[in-house]
Amino acid sequence: MPGVINMDELTDVDKAKMERDQKKIEVKLERWMTSKCCTEFMEAVQAGVEEDTLVKGIAEDKNPFKELKGGCVIC
Repeated sequence: MPGVINMDELTDVDKAKMERDQKKIEVKLERWMTSKCCTEFMEAVQAGVEEDTLVKGIAEDKNPFKELKGGCVIC
């Protein structure tokens, strides 16, 4: 698998360089307040309630997991 790094084979210097590089990436990320994120998330969920099968459920005629009447017959 390319791109996989075995951390046990790295020196302490290599690990420190990787951590430094990761911190450089993270410091550039835009931060948002949790209260703003939660509010936007709730609004997005509520906007899609009509199409959300977890809230609305699955129509009986389209439910692939609906139990069939008549049971199972093994020959």
